[in-house]
Amino acid sequence: MRIVRGIQVSNGIAIGRAFVLEDAARRVSARWIQPGEVETELERLDNALERSRADLNAVYAEAQREMGDEAAKIFLFHLGMLSDPSLVDPMRALVQSERVSAETAVDRTFRELEERFASMPDTAFQTKVNDIEDLADRVLATLGGQRLESLTGVEEDTIIIARDLTPTQTAGFDRNRVIGMATDLGGRTSHTAIVARALGMPAVVGCRELLDAVPHGAAVIIDGDRGSVIIQPDEDTLDRYKGYIEQQETYRLGLRELADMPSVTTDEVEVTLQGNIEFPGEIGPMLELGGSGVGLYRTEFLFLTGATVPTEQDHFEAYTACLDALGPDRALVIRTVDLGADKYTQAQAEFPERNPFLGNRSIRYCLRSLPMFKTQLRAILRASALGNVRIMFPLVSTLAELRHARMILRDVMEDLDEQGVGYDHDLKVGMMVEVPSAAVMARSFAKEVDFFSIGTNDLVQYTLAVDRTNERVANLYQPANPAVLRMIREVVRAGRNGKISVSCCGEAAGDPEYALLLIGLGVRTLSVTGSSVPALKRLVRSVSIKQCERVARKAMSFDSEVEVSAYLRSRARKLVPEAFDGRAVEDRA
Repeated sequence: MRIVRGIQVSNGIAIGRAFVLEDAARRVSARWIQPGEVETELERLDNALERSRADLNAVYAEAQREMGDEAAKIFLFHLGMLSDPSLVDPMRALVQSERVSAETAVDRTFRELEERFASMPDTAFQTKVNDIEDLADRVLATLGGQRLESLTGVEEDTIIIARDLTPTQTAGFDRNRVIGMATDLGGRTSHTAIVARALGMPAVVGCRELLDAVPHGAAVIIDGDRGSVIIQPDEDTLDRYKGYIEQQETYRLGLRELADMPSVTTDEVEVTLQGNIEFPGEIGPMLELGGSGVGLYRTEFLFLTGATVPTEQDHFEAYTACLDALGPDRALVIRTVDLGADKYTQAQAEFPERNPFLGNRSIRYCLRSLPMFKTQLRAILRASALGNVRIMFPLVSTLAELRHARMILRDVMEDLDEQGVGYDHDLKVGMMVEVPSAAVMARSFAKEVDFFSIGTNDLVQYTLAVDRTNERVANLYQPANPAVLRMIREVVRAGRNGKISVSCCGEAAGDPEYALLLIGLGVRTLSVTGSSVPALKRLVRSVSIKQCERVARKAMSFDSEVEVSAYLRSRARKLVPEAFDGRAVEDRA
């Protein structure tokens, strides 16, 4: 048995047999044509592009049905590229000036584009090389009179193992047979990852060494909850994971009975449970599981799934779709675009940054990209007239940044007032606490915002100087580290003293053990993935605030994350054994 670690991108467990997709390189032999063949070759090229666009329109329509409008926009990106003169014109020019075949022109043009994307330091654009390869394969197949088809001949309970997968391949999986996927390349923001999440398929990417490690047909477990792939599991491991799946199914059925019950502790204190979303289509399932609103809407996916920079109307339509799903009273907390680091921005820069994680990202990027920022703020304000909308700025590190962002917001409000456009004049404005400087200065920030939302993902990363996407130092990424816990405690105290609400929207909030600690520290709103809501509601309804506070006091007395984690694990399972789905913890080691 062997365990390979990767990046968790879509939750769930899948047990099946590996279907290994070999990494076949695209090979197109250069071919030259006679002067009299140029017009014929141009016609072949134009026809191939037109047929490819028609195929993609069909794929887009199917993706809308299967994944929803927002996730399907990935294929609008593909359609946009095939219609872009900056891509098509060079192909035609090669045929005309160098008298090469249509296949040669397509191959050469796409390879140049792939090389440009691959050379960018931003991993978000490196991972989109497979989108370009996907398009090249599609056009070349059409030139050869073929059609790209989804995987055929796979059996039931198949797990796809590949160096990388294209969005078209992923969206085209036979969902009755393909139950999970894992790749050596990719990241959380890659289009393939987005499609996997939209389909609800367990997936792990960025495994690096998987293709060489998995024999075709081997027994494989995809643990999408932990971000690991277990190859040739022994009988004990296989039985344990089968037990997990059965327990989760039984557990979920039982938890659904809690969906309509209030999220209150045994001593009648409300703990609000909200959802983190990327697409409006996630709201319905989250509400069915007992969520009470959206505590974090990650709007950067409007940029990552579209063919062009989203317009004000694109933003507005996405926000109104969320409000329609939520109804008039439930909250929609919209985070302004958190672009940068591994997302989007480096490809826009003439001189890419050497260390984008510590560079021009999140609120910094917005404040340096005012037309884009104002476009989003206008859409948020317009949407606020239609429902319970709140706005939240990400990765604020100084008071100057917050004040600058609020000044821009006021400018946009004045513009809307002059134009007679309605919006909520009492719109609540908050900030994410994700860096140590914001946590240390929380008392000052609390005087200038209406709410805090603690983002544990980045707070842990920047406090401990650990890249959370780097598997080489994954063991150092510990939300239970005492330094992180003390920062959270101070932020909660600052919020209480400033009489503003404090929520937690990081991944750690979805862990019942950690949630017990957060509640004990004074957090009264947890925003998590929809699938985590039922377990948290059972936890909340099974404990008192006094119990949680005792757990928090004891946990804060330890000086190592190992002691904290062990204590939280034992206390949570003793206090609320029914709040856990039976999954053991030893498989994290």
